[in-house]
Amino acid sequence: MLSVKNLSKKFAKELAVDDISFSLEAGEVVGLLGPNGAGKSTTIKCVIGLLRKTGGEVLIGGYDHLSIEAKRKFAYIPETPNLYDLLTVKDHMQFIAQAYGVADWKDKAAELFERYDLADKQDKLGRDLSKGMKQKVSICCALLPDPDLLFFDEPMIGLDPKAIRTTKQVFRELKERGKTILTSTHLIDSVEHIADRVMIMKKGQIIGIDTIANLKQQFANEGSLEDLFLEITGDE
Repeated sequence: MLSVKNLSKKFAKELAVDDISFSLEAGEVVGLLGPNGAGKSTTIKCVIGLLRKTGGEVLIGGYDHLSIEAKRKFAYIPETPNLYDLLTVKDHMQFIAQAYGVADWKDKAAELFERYDLADKQDKLGRDLSKGMKQKVSICCALLPDPDLLFFDEPMIGLDPKAIRTTKQVFRELKERGKTILTSTHLIDSVEHIADRVMIMKKGQIIGIDTIANLKQQFANEGSLEDLFLEITGDE
């Protein structure tokens, strides 16, 4: 579903992403972990085309990541939701539905609104929503077209406990339906029991990528994923 080969991104003299390669299969959830400045968000933004990569090849569903065919296959939930100030919550969903040609979008939107406690917020303008509410709308907009591949960049930040639990359940449901997820997070426990694999970055490089069980065996660490992460990154 996603193939990344020798991806690099340089800002002036800083190499933010350093010649990394990885792939994601259909139905796989991969947690992207790393300390601040590791290159996680930059990697995702290069993969989806928000940043121009310095080098490498990115294919989504077999198509070049900048092609229309590739863009139809994925959705992106940014760390900081960026809604339109003068569109209502419902307007945002209608905009996405029309852009992606989603049939019966009102029924699908209503279901998502119920799951994320937005049913009574449909007429609120984007500018009047809290950060947590904006994040919920961003997630709902991404889920509406039912994409094959989803990129979540710190999706739990700003969400209340119920919404966090709902999002974890959404991850499980998407996986069961064969969808592919790459999620970047600092909340390590949020992916410990969901991710099929984790990819750990530091200073623009991938320093570990495998199942949690295999990484624990490799590093002789039987603690939590947080313990393993701190050992691999050398931040203990």
